[in-house]
Amino acid sequence: MPTPLHTTQHPHRALLHNEIHARPPESMTAPLAIAHIVMLADAAGREASRAHVAALLRDHHLAPPGEHTTHLRIDLGAYRLRWEMHTEFVSWTFTVPTPIDAFGEREPASAADAVPQDWLAELPGQCLCSLNLWVLPTHAFGSGSLVKHVLHEDTLVASTVADGHGEVYTDFAIHADGFSRMVLLAGGMTPRRLGRLVQRLLEIETYRMAALLGLPAAREAASVLAFAERELAELANAIRTANRDAEPVLLDRLTRLAGQVESQYAATHSRFSASSAYFELLDRRIQDIAESRLAGMQTIREFMDRRLTPARSTCEWAARRQDALSQRVSRMSNLLRTRVEIEQQQSSQALLTTMNHRQDLQLKMQSTVEGLSVAAITYYIVGLVSYLAKGAQKLGWPLSAETTAAIAIPLVALAVWWSLRRLHHRIFKKHGESGA
Repeated sequence: MPTPLHTTQHPHRALLHNEIHARPPESMTAPLAIAHIVMLADAAGREASRAHVAALLRDHHLAPPGEHTTHLRIDLGAYRLRWEMHTEFVSWTFTVPTPIDAFGEREPASAADAVPQDWLAELPGQCLCSLNLWVLPTHAFGSGSLVKHVLHEDTLVASTVADGHGEVYTDFAIHADGFSRMVLLAGGMTPRRLGRLVQRLLEIETYRMAALLGLPAAREAASVLAFAERELAELANAIRTANRDAEPVLLDRLTRLAGQVESQYAATHSRFSASSAYFELLDRRIQDIAESRLAGMQTIREFMDRRLTPARSTCEWAARRQDALSQRVSRMSNLLRTRVEIEQQQSSQALLTTMNHRQDLQLKMQSTVEGLSVAAITYYIVGLVSYLAKGAQKLGWPLSAETTAAIAIPLVALAVWWSLRRLHHRIFKKHGESGA
């Protein structure tokens, strides 16, 4: 017996390993009637679908799906159910055996008829796609009866598939019962290969509709983009001829426009990205069925290329147009902001020059005032010295008051001037240290 591996396992190893086995095709044997319903649902709707399938299973005394179950296949007796939860939608596929003689003079029954109608009518979400697919042996069915009783002859699309082992017919039309229709005539295919082919055909219809969800958003975005482009052109012309006073208003308009463009971009970018991914999946599924032309008939590939290319191009064009407009608005905003900043810097430089000039004037005035202050202080101090000299003469002071005052004038003036300079030096030094 091999020795088990005891190394530390990545927490998602089992999940990642089992991903290649997720949603495997079922083995099928003709004749079958299949009803495929796709319900568009948000997160709450997807959880509601889990509860809805759990209610159906309880009615059949079966265990409900687990909390993290995203797909389920189960036989409920009268029909088989395949339930799959995707990112944006939930698919419900019902399969029942159908007798060959069901394709007589009347339309064949749908597999949905075997499902409880009250329960079916309450599927959570909004119906994006509903398809009736009948799988029949090639030898038991003729195309003439098929066109007459099942499909619209004027919009018929048909091709051989699975390298010539089957034929598929559809008209890509919604019939009176709300379902589109498809007929697969299966030749000598194994049950597993037939199951893979059926799954691909159902996915073609699903991804076709899911990819087209971007088309209404693209058409709606076109009007918003047209207005934004006109507004941007007007702003560009106004910026070119604007003076300094008008620039703040233009910058405000441009900022509002940028917000509008980015808001619309954020609202539709995920939708366009999803549509692009669905279109790629659709291309791969059509390639997987390996179809070739039936005489005089249009193939599914040709039909899709002709009818879906305009819608696909519209979505891609809207996404590119949004991105280009966003970049243009960003460049325009940067240019205008740079222009405003340069003018602000020029204004600041002019203001600094004016302030420096005023400071020079203040220094000159201050020097003048300091000279007057020195003279005034010297005058008063010398006066005091003269009074002191008069009193000191009686005590033996040898010089007269006038001579003493004359001698004191230069000494007092120099002392006052030196004291004021020391005081200014201390104040400037203190302000310099506090500013640092």
